[in-house]
Amino acid sequence: MHWVHYIPIGTTILAAYFFLEIYRHYRTKSSAKYLLWWMLGVLTYGMGTLAESINTVFGVMSWNVTYWYIVGALLGGFPLAQGTVYLLFKPRVAQVLTIIFVSLIIFASICVILSPVDTSMLADGRLSGKALTWQWVRYFSPFINLYSFIFLFGGAIYSAIKYYRDARNDVRFLGNVFIAIGALLPGIGGSFTRMGYVEVLYVTELLGLLSIYYGYRIIKNDRSTSIHQVQAATS
Repeated sequence: MHWVHYIPIGTTILAAYFFLEIYRHYRTKSSAKYLLWWMLGVLTYGMGTLAESINTVFGVMSWNVTYWYIVGALLGGFPLAQGTVYLLFKPRVAQVLTIIFVSLIIFASICVILSPVDTSMLADGRLSGKALTWQWVRYFSPFINLYSFIFLFGGAIYSAIKYYRDARNDVRFLGNVFIAIGALLPGIGGSFTRMGYVEVLYVTELLGLLSIYYGYRIIKNDRSTSIHQVQAATS
């Protein structure tokens, strides 16, 4: 087993540390739903890399394939993106989008759980949705992931541009740039995974989470006023 396959273990540890930090942050601002969703996002990020770690240490197991597909391919960056939705949009809009996509994810997850898993399709030991006998369940993930990418990456870019135009908020501009980079990297790794290079995903997942964490820390420690009303109200 190449050393790269053990990277998800480190990513899982980082996610656990990040989760505890953002949890403590949320405890001081329990009315901030965007923080709640970001906290859940870091949790599911770590759950996905935990599945990859289990696969590296113990080998391919059908239950882990199902678990990995739900937390990695379906949930993926959705909770992080939904945190951005609660930050940028009015509560009613955010709640409607939450109901729609959470319902879709629950339905898709049930389908994945019910689908038989053919582990013989993973003879190379790499996790892949191709092991799901019901291949049609894989059509849910691109739609959910596109939504997640638009709001996580797009939201960070939008905020970065807004802060860039305000010379007083160059620190928050930089923080959002790092978050945008962190949102982009796992998507790049996922593209390589479809071509059979899962090792690229393992590297980009770690770098992506490091980038998001660094961006989060920059913004959290900045004392300037946020341009987002929800964030400013809970600061």
